[in-house]
Amino acid sequence: MGDAMQAHEAQGWISYAITAVIIGIVFAVRWRRMSVVKPLRLERLWVFPALYAAVALYMFVMYPPHGLAWLFCALALVMGAVLGWQRGKLMRITIDPDSHALNMTSSPAAVLFIVAIVAVRTGARAVIGDGHALHLDAFAITDMLVALALGLFTTQRIEMYLRAKRMLETARVR
Repeated sequence: MGDAMQAHEAQGWISYAITAVIIGIVFAVRWRRMSVVKPLRLERLWVFPALYAAVALYMFVMYPPHGLAWLFCALALVMGAVLGWQRGKLMRITIDPDSHALNMTSSPAAVLFIVAIVAVRTGARAVIGDGHALHLDAFAITDMLVALALGLFTTQRIEMYLRAKRMLETARVR
């Protein structure tokens, strides 16, 4: 019995170690690409959230949450929206004064923000476990993560759009 418990604990730590290594690699790659200035096309900001919303809608229609899972999905959507707005505010948007071209660069804080979200999720998984304490199954947890991501992606781009639009209006007045 003791050997089985030790093996289970070792598997848990291995899982966390693998997650940490993957996060570290992604963070290192993102950190290198952060200083790259990319054009910001306002007319394209809606594309990714729309595609993701279609995927999320398909998942919710084909595999709908049951009972309290709907409430948890709604809370995850709201939480994702709040986090997305904050992440959008962390993105650096600049405007060329002559051509009025918009550019963006990822901020280190925006990347650290995503790493913090993943760390909180991993910590919550360690504390809550497999969701049985909240009477949730793997499907409900997946639905919640889909809702969280939908809120995050959508409001991040809404915040960026509104801020860039204000910057353009201000630049055109001058």
